[in-house]
Amino acid sequence: MMRSLWTAATGMMTQQTNLDVISNNLANVNTTGFKKETAEFKSLLYQTIQEQSYDHNGDPKPSGIQVGLGVRNSAITSRYTQGNLLETGNDYDFAVEGNGFFMVQTRDGGVAYTRNGSFQLANGVNGVTLATSDGNPLLDTTGSPIIIDSIYNPANITINDSGELCYPDEDNNAMPIGIQIGLAQFNNPSGLEKMSNSLLRETDASGAARLEAEDGALQKSKIRQGYLEGSTVQSVDEIVNLIVAQRAYEMNSKVITAADEMLQQANNLR
Repeated sequence: MMRSLWTAATGMMTQQTNLDVISNNLANVNTTGFKKETAEFKSLLYQTIQEQSYDHNGDPKPSGIQVGLGVRNSAITSRYTQGNLLETGNDYDFAVEGNGFFMVQTRDGGVAYTRNGSFQLANGVNGVTLATSDGNPLLDTTGSPIIIDSIYNPANITINDSGELCYPDEDNNAMPIGIQIGLAQFNNPSGLEKMSNSLLRETDASGAARLEAEDGALQKSKIRQGYLEGSTVQSVDEIVNLIVAQRAYEMNSKVITAADEMLQQANNLR
């Protein structure tokens, strides 16, 4: 009975973590580029009571007797599936259609990655810079901040599917100006470290960033101007998962109550 108390306690702790994951998903149902997270579980060690068991005639049974000791959280995995493209009409809202990530420069000079393509214009010395709402510059294929020269009117800048910045010529044809938005892919995007403000950081688990402009083996992503990628969280699915997690937590709590009552009865035996 003491074993059942601890086993049920592990079930309650893992369901609490599961509930935390579900609540985070629901909180980010409208976050641009957010990817749904899923809690995964693994069983704990098994205690062998008998290596070999026997029937009433003394004949060995095919299997021994083992009792599990509960469950634990093994991982919280982000599902990097394509989100719906939501039209905004803003010239500097970009959605990635594919596996690519935008590259932005962080305050410490490092590089972070994001699927949130909501960018703004920030005034600089040599022109205007494309940056996130926090002021992190968007990087091009060479890893340099994208700066639109003052000779161009930012209102007339367009982006083609390849991420090239274009400007109309005398015949009003959109011509590339030699700047292309940099996109990176990862062998294991689920291994990226999550930071605040929808930013991600490269880790050993994710592997090194593979630049789409340099790696010919990658399937190139497309950039859609005037769109943002919606969250992949489905509210109905999360509500169902919430109910399942609540019921699992409740059942484990009932196991603890039942084990406590049995221990109480055993202690009252004369």
